[in-house]
Amino acid sequence: MNIAVLSGKGGTGKTTVALSLAVSGGNFQYVDCDVEEPNGYLFLKPDIKHRVDVEVFNPVIDSGLCDLCGICSETCQFDALAVMKEGVMVFEKLCHSCGACMLACPKNAIGRKKRRIGVIEADEDRLFVQGRIDVGEPISVPVIRELKKYYREDVPVIIDSAPGAGCGVVETLDMADYGILVTEPTPFGLYDLNIAVGLLRKLSKKFGVVINKSQDDVNIIDDYCKKEGIEILMRIPFSEEIAGNYSRGILPVDQDQMLRGKFVHLWEKLEERVNL
Repeated sequence: MNIAVLSGKGGTGKTTVALSLAVSGGNFQYVDCDVEEPNGYLFLKPDIKHRVDVEVFNPVIDSGLCDLCGICSETCQFDALAVMKEGVMVFEKLCHSCGACMLACPKNAIGRKKRRIGVIEADEDRLFVQGRIDVGEPISVPVIRELKKYYREDVPVIIDSAPGAGCGVVETLDMADYGILVTEPTPFGLYDLNIAVGLLRKLSKKFGVVINKSQDDVNIIDDYCKKEGIEILMRIPFSEEIAGNYSRGILPVDQDQMLRGKFVHLWEKLEERVNL
């Protein structure tokens, strides 16, 4: 089964939950799809053996064939082409590699070239896989799409998504059987949780909520989940000790056996929910 761990905003403890769940479940694959800032490796310390570049195609204009008609620029939905009297300018980092300009060009004046935008890294058994987008690249979807080719089918897959509800998160959720939404009991946490819930419902995905940094048995997240009919899967208490250990690269389940037991129980819940 593929379990995606996500959050409406950064800083809620998404990676803490993803990693704690992974190490509490025995044999697993951890896939870090937070390609702009992957950090699971800091805790799992994998021995990276495989590195594969992620490349996209960008248009190349043949100035000998191009008559500057402007059809390519009009066709591009991402404003990646600009037609000027000197020629056609290509803004490579705006290009989504859809190929529409090539199809639209009446002179067949547009070819294509490869360009690296990131890298996939994995250990020997591919039980740890992460994507990393190159600095300055604005589009993460091609890297995440490549990461999905590495999902294993013989072990549970924990997918550490990027925060938010953008295109990269949508791509990450594509092959997920269940989503764990990690939130915190604050007004900001509730606001962004509501956005993430809307996304998961739009994609018809099963999901539940983990409340991190919880100080009370009942809070604004409880009220929201009760109103929306959303299951609260687990609570992680607010703890300065947990925060301190995490800052030193120590997962809370490695120090707190009671908390580890809760994550083991969470695995049992997930197996039931996925099979419903």
